[in-house]
Amino acid sequence: MSYTLGLVLSGGGVRGVAHIGAIRALNEFGIVPEVVSGSSAGAVVGAMYCNGFSTEQMMDFFKGTPLFHINKFAFSKPGFIDTDKFYDDFKRYFNRDEFSVLGKKLFVTAVDICSGELKVFQSGPLFKPLLASSAFPGLFSPVEIDGILYADGGILDNFPTAPLKGICDSLIGVYASPLDKIRSEDLKHSVNVLERAIRINYSKRSQVKFKDCTLMINPLKLSDVALLDMNRMDEIYRIGYEATHEALSKIEADKLFNLRQT
Repeated sequence: MSYTLGLVLSGGGVRGVAHIGAIRALNEFGIVPEVVSGSSAGAVVGAMYCNGFSTEQMMDFFKGTPLFHINKFAFSKPGFIDTDKFYDDFKRYFNRDEFSVLGKKLFVTAVDICSGELKVFQSGPLFKPLLASSAFPGLFSPVEIDGILYADGGILDNFPTAPLKGICDSLIGVYASPLDKIRSEDLKHSVNVLERAIRINYSKRSQVKFKDCTLMINPLKLSDVALLDMNRMDEIYRIGYEATHEALSKIEADKLFNLRQT
């Protein structure tokens, strides 16, 4: 099946809330993507968008899903947080645990942590692929699906344009893990160095695919937001919203017209 307009949403931890602001801005411009490809937080936002959630409902989900509650801690699993314990959080928001109930087509990436292969989920049970795609290595435990352990899709593809190339006439991309220069003083702890190294790797792999998009949104103001900074969600949302408005104001009139024709 072919689609006119696709939306690519990157990973980025809590920075993925910027995707929600971007979707609101796109809607205000009359731009309605028909299919989504997402990794990590982008996969979660993509699933909510494909299920018809309002931006307010999406924000309620992220604000109402605590990451560091004691009942989410992992025991006898390789990770600080047990990713499987978020299953019930998805159950409260989605009618059924199936890709088929979504109103729009969704592609979700995750990585087989044992073989090192990228997996793209698009059918069958929905919640475990979303959890697996969001399982940031070392922090969240991998998720078992059909006997295979999967982790964060961003490990191999933090900006998954590939599932939509060839089936969409145009792509809109939102990248929530921008790489900007930092000061050495910002690297105070080992976790800061680890996150910085991972973000460099993600960014270099992703930037070469920005050219695949007719409209590319890369909010550099997110560069100083930590992976799990739950206290800045409203600010992150606003950054995504404003960056999308700015990108749309600069796009050529004919390209904007075509994006609206879906």
